[in-house]
Amino acid sequence: MIDTGMMEVGRPAGAGTEGGRRPTGVPAPAGVKISPGGDSPIPNAVPVRPDPQVLERPVRRSFAKAYKLDILRQIDACTKDGQVGEILRREGLYSSNVSSWRVQCKQGRLQTPTAGKCGAKPASQNLRVSQLQRENARLQARLQQAELILDIQKKASEILGISLKTFDNEGSV
Repeated sequence: MIDTGMMEVGRPAGAGTEGGRRPTGVPAPAGVKISPGGDSPIPNAVPVRPDPQVLERPVRRSFAKAYKLDILRQIDACTKDGQVGEILRREGLYSSNVSSWRVQCKQGRLQTPTAGKCGAKPASQNLRVSQLQRENARLQARLQQAELILDIQKKASEILGISLKTFDNEGSV
């Protein structure tokens, strides 16, 4: 039987049919309570359906650090052939996910207070040392630039025949 949109009595086809779907944009008939979910304790409740419109940009999955560590532990515990693939299929993951998580783990970016299997977290002293090394390299570059400028000034004064006064440590000529 083809649904023409109207029942014999003149009511809209989806508004009161049992088991039928209500067309989008047609309000529910008065007296019917709408509740989320399919199994509702409310009798005659119509389940709320999600919007079927496709999102403009898909939502990218993100994984918690604890989840990543748990999956890495499960994979490390695998001893038989095919167990790793089984875990990946069960969780809907790619092997590239696991590869990048291993790199993150070795770099210490997956560390949690309870996790200690992956690489050690860099100590704050190591961060301070690296900061001081960068500053030292920057200052050495500035010193070389200043010495080069002084050398150029000395050569220019020799060419032009200008005598430069030299000062000793006390500031006298």
